[in-house]
Amino acid sequence: QVQLVESGGGLVQAGGSLRLSCAGSGRTFNSYAMGWFRQAPGKEREFIGVISWSGTSTYYKDSMKGRFTISRDNAKSTVALQMSSLKPEDTAVYYCAASSTYASTNGRAYEYWGQGTQVTVSS
Repeated sequence: QVQLVESGGGLVQAGGSLRLSCAGSGRTFNSYAMGWFRQAPGKEREFIGVISWSGTSTYYKDSMKGRFTISRDNAKSTVALQMSSLKPEDTAVYYCAASSTYASTNGRAYEYWGQGTQVTVSS
C-alpha cells in the first residue's frame, strides 16, 4: 500500500516558479515509480512525467521538457515536481501517482493516487 499527499500548490504569476511535493509512506513508496499528472477544469487528465523508483531515470511529455523537472528523495519518501516559466495554461489540479512499472504515460498503470493540489497561474 502507498498513501500519497501532494502539497505546494497555490497562486503564481505567469513566468514564475513553483515546487510541488508528494509525500509517501516509507519504504514501500521507494519501490514505485512516481508519476505526475494534471487536470484542468473541463479537460482530460494529462501526463506530465515519471521518475523511476531509484530516481535515476525520468521521462517527460515532450511539451513539458525544459520547464518541469521531477526528482525524488527516497530517504524522505518524497517526490517533487519543480515547475518554471509557468503559463496560465498550466493552471490545473496536480496529482502524484505511484506505479509498479516505469515510464507509463497512462494513468491506468498507476495504482495509487494523491488527492491533488491546485496550481493557479495568473497572467
